[in-house]
Amino acid sequence: MSDGGADTGPASGPESGPEPGGGMLDDTTAGVVAPPPLIFAGAIALGLVAEWVWPTMLHTGASSFGVLLLAAGLAIAVMTVPRFRRARTPVDPFHATRALIITGPFRFSRNPLYLSLALVHLGLGLMIGSLWVLIMALPAIAVMQWGVISREERYLEGRFGEDYRAYKGRVRRWL
Repeated sequence: MSDGGADTGPASGPESGPEPGGGMLDDTTAGVVAPPPLIFAGAIALGLVAEWVWPTMLHTGASSFGVLLLAAGLAIAVMTVPRFRRARTPVDPFHATRALIITGPFRFSRNPLYLSLALVHLGLGLMIGSLWVLIMALPAIAVMQWGVISREERYLEGRFGEDYRAYKGRVRRWL
């Protein structure tokens, strides 16, 4: 598929049930443990609390690199979200996926939005000079891996079959 064409592979697998906006959750979702932004926000908050209790304050020269990471994360998100809209599939992992997006940032990462969240997290940690915020990126990424990504990958493989397996064979998980 070319980048100028459609964003999706063929949709196969179970049809989605009622939309969650209708008052009941769709049982054809990945079953992630929590919204990914909340996972990273919680880890940043815990890092800030730890920083307040046990200050570390990194060298201020790291803040420039932090700005670059933050900007890269935001840029990836800005390039990725419109792909969901074009494919008419929700960004929210608690809604059924309607299409497999394989163009744009998805050509380089199967999870560009999660990559962007990790970059923003690390960028913020460096910008404020907090070792604790940086350290808390590790458990956030672990929760993402086991509570979100592995569940989504099982779900997408069941929903899109060989199309997803082929995509998974071509494109790395993070970068």
